[in-house]
Formats: sequence, structure tokens, C-alpha cells
Amino acid sequence: MGKAEKGTPKDLANKMKAKGLQKLRWYCQMCEKQCRDENGFKCHTMSESHQRQLLLFAENPDKYLDSFSQEFLDGYTSLLKRRFGTKRVHANNVYQEYIHDRHHIHMNATQWETLTDFVKWLGREGHCVVDETEKGWYVAYIDRDPETIRRQEQMRRREKFEKDEEERMQDFINKQIELGRSKLSDDGETQYTELQRDEGETIALNIKLGTSKAAKPKLETNIVLKAPSTSKIKTQDKIKKEVKKRTALDDIMEEEMKGKKPKEEIYSKKQLDGKSQLKEGPWLVKNIVVKVITKDLGSKYYKQKGVVREVIDKYAGLVKLLECGTKLKLDQAHLETVVPSINRKVLIVGGRYQGQEAVLKSIQEAEFSATLELKDGKIVDVPYEQFSKMYTS
Repeated sequence: MGKAEKGTPKDLANKMKAKGLQKLRWYCQMCEKQCRDENGFKCHTMSESHQRQLLLFAENPDKYLDSFSQEFLDGYTSLLKRRFGTKRVHANNVYQEYIHDRHHIHMNATQWETLTDFVKWLGREGHCVVDETEKGWYVAYIDRDPETIRRQEQMRRREKFEKDEEERMQDFINKQIELGRSKLSDDGETQYTELQRDEGETIALNIKLGTSKAAKPKLETNIVLKAPSTSKIKTQDKIKKEVKKRTALDDIMEEEMKGKKPKEEIYSKKQLDGKSQLKEGPWLVKNIVVKVITKDLGSKYYKQKGVVREVIDKYAGLVKLLECGTKLKLDQAHLETVVPSINRKVLIVGGRYQGQEAVLKSIQEAEFSATLELKDGKIVDVPYEQFSKMYTS
């Protein structure tokens, strides 16, 4: 029977059938040819082109089988990740969407005979989370992308921080409740009993009625009113404060104030002879070498050294990294000073000798300090955090 003429109903029917999906058993992956029935597939297998492809496959079957299996795996997992993400979904639903593409790699050309074998293999290899139910096999993609892992880690840290704050406050409130209960138990709780009366017994109430209103003192007109002295006012205020009961809110406020130190105490404490452990306010100075100690910028810039090119708002600076030349705007809390080698010039950035240039003479590692020689020849001991290496081009 010849080929149907173009435009005839038979030709249109053949085109419609060609557009749709055909049976998997009548598809030849080596030749990438789909047959519509068993007779057509049989004729194709007897053709010369198919025989040549079989000879190529026979030379190295593992190569072709592994190639087809890898392409099928990439296509399936890519669709699962892009379409469903990490949500749990029926494995057959993903497969049905995958085979909508006419040029997909068919399963009969891979190392897996059925979709169930393929799903079990995904679970064993750790590509997906696999579980079996009465409705069939379900899969959930495991996303191991570094950017996704970093975002998830940031979300976990944020949730943990918020949870820790809530738990800390809740623990504090519970402690205050237990403290109040212990005080009540120490004072002794009042026990109430039922009123019991024997038969024939009369109950007598002994009520003493006092005066309803206290007698008001008479005002003497001949007495000159005088303002109370300040000492009497102070004593009265002290008595009122002592009489006033302490509440649980007062305990909470006192605990909160104990945990906080005012900034003035940190920045106003003077360093004596350069041995105090606290830093004074801003210490960034132009043309000194500093080290990046924050991990928020990534491992690429962590522990990198740079030179301060400009000081911004006292507490921040424009730092140019020495290794890659990148310029970063960083707060001084994300930087630390750099200790150079012996006989190198340094600049004192804090303490008694702040702003003076010196030469490093020796280092005391046990005390975390160094011996410096000032320009006037004076020898002083300065902690690591109070001086830094000077940049020389």
C-alpha cells in the first residue's frame, strides 16, 4: 500500500498519530526512531541502518548504556528540581511530565527496566528521599547546591537566635515564679478548713465594734505653719521606700540592668601605662595594615590583610586588600590590628601613647604584648590591640 496523498484524511490521521506519544516497546533508541505498530518496528529492525547501529552498539555496549542512563538521570532529576523543588511528589507524575518531550531518553535504553527500579536506585545513591505508600512510590529531591545550603544555614541561625531569646526570657520568668512560690512556702501558707459544728452547739460571734470615725484634730489658728526641713523629708522618703513592697517586675528590671553595661563605662575607661584590656572608642587610622576577622563576606576575604585608605565616621574605614586589591567598607569591629616582624615601624592606635610612631623591638607572646621604641628613645610595653603595622609602598 502506497503512502497517503498529502492533504487526505489518511495523511492527516498519520500526522496526528506521529505527534502523540507511541508505545515504548516500539521505539529504537540507537536509531531514535518511533514506530506506530509492531509490524513497523519489525520492518525497522530488519533494515540495514538498524543493523549498522547494532554493530556499533556491540563494539562497546557499556559505553552506550551508561551514556543513555546518565542522560535519563539528568533529565529526570533536573525536572524534579526545577518543577517540584524539595517537595514530596509521586514518582510517576514526574515521569509522565518527563516523557512529554518526544526527544527524551527512553527507559528501555537505560540500565533500569522499570520506574520502580529507578526510584529505588535514586534512594540508594542519595539523590532523593524515597518512600513507598499504598498509592505507589514518592520522591523528594535533595538539594545540595552550596548557595541553597548557605541560605538554609542563615535561616537556621536566625531562627535559633530568635528561639534562644524567647527561651531565655521564658526561663527568667519561670525562675521568678519559682522564687515567688518559694517565698510563699517559707512564710507559711494559710490553710482553710470547713466549718464544722456539733449537734446542739450554738455559735457565738464576738465582734468588737470600734469607733467609726477617728476624731479629727482641731486646727489651732495661733500656730505659725512652718515648712518641713529637708532632713525630715529625706527620712520620710526613706521610710516610704522601705515600706514599699518589692514586686516581681522590680526583680526583672534589676536582672536586665545587671546584664547590660553602659557604653560610657567601656569607652571612658582610661588605660594606665598601656596595660588595660579594653579598647577606647575609635582606633582606625589611615595607612595602617589591618586584618579582616568577619566571616560574613565569605571565606575569600576571611583573614585577608589590607591597608586603611580612608576613615569613615570614626568607626568605619575603606580597606584595600593587599592580595587581590579589592576595596571594602568595614566597621572596626570586623577588623583587628596586625603585628609585624621585629624592627618594623608601627603606629600606636590606642592607650597612653596613641598617635605616635614606634619601632617593634620584641614580642612577649605569653603576655600578648610587645616592646616598642618611641621616636624619643623611650621603651614601652604595649598590648597587641593598641598598635598596628604601618603600610609602606
